[in-house]
Amino acid sequence: MRAHLYDLTHTTTYDYHSSVTVSHHLFRISPRRMSRQLRLEHSIETNPVAATTSQRTDFFGNDVTFATIEGAHRRLRVTSRSRVAVGPSFIPEPSETPQWESVRGLCRSDRSSAVLEAVEFTFATPIVPLEPAFAEYALDSFTPRRSILEAALDLTQRIHADFKFDATATTVSTPLLEVLEKRRGVCQDFAHFQIACLRALGLPARYVSGYLETIPSPGSPRLVGADASHAWVSVFCPSIGWIDLDPTNNCLPSMRHITAAWGRDYSDVSPIRGVLLGTGEHTLSVSVDVLPLGVVHMPAVA
Repeated sequence: MRAHLYDLTHTTTYDYHSSVTVSHHLFRISPRRMSRQLRLEHSIETNPVAATTSQRTDFFGNDVTFATIEGAHRRLRVTSRSRVAVGPSFIPEPSETPQWESVRGLCRSDRSSAVLEAVEFTFATPIVPLEPAFAEYALDSFTPRRSILEAALDLTQRIHADFKFDATATTVSTPLLEVLEKRRGVCQDFAHFQIACLRALGLPARYVSGYLETIPSPGSPRLVGADASHAWVSVFCPSIGWIDLDPTNNCLPSMRHITAAWGRDYSDVSPIRGVLLGTGEHTLSVSVDVLPLGVVHMPAVA
């Protein structure tokens, strides 16, 4: 299998307004091991150095690192470094995928392990409620007896066309109904909105976090650290599995998308989460660098 090879660096810096004496953190910044994504090298470093660290796998199969930082500090820097090979996605012919109504019906009746796992992604969450407005928006794409991938691709294209990328329009707490009203937001908003549309129709959809290789315009230099973390969507298709969709870029993710984690919404996969002893007020800065190293041959792994 031909794959793209990347060096990935993700640096997060917290500058605290007053000293923090101890803090505990969960990191979900390790690229996932997948059949088409091979994690060749990976490390997480903290400054100050963590007093203790441990690793585990969460309910959704994401790698999680737990770290405790002890001793008074005004700044915490977390750096994740990875080398990853990413192979192509399997993308079926859209017209040959099942009708979307049959997928919804299967999720209500099938008791196989794959479908039961997918059904977990049909329910509302605090970030992704099930509202009639989302179903109404989705039904313009999900017309009767249309194949699920044709309909999902049409929905992806419509979100891309109807919504404007605007980093100042929303925050992490902006309700989805407000995102729909404003038609503005960032990749996280667009992913949550598409998930809400799919789930409002009874279809399994999950939130995917990761990274995207960005290509500078012709004649422009590549800027180190100017990339960003990214978010997209997966929809479940029986007999095929999960198919990724990127409404921000109106594409089917493949070798330029690096998957870090997935869950029901952002709250399941936030890159860094923690508690600390101190005021908690801080300034946050994030730097991401996705450096392409060329094309390599990668054996498929389970």
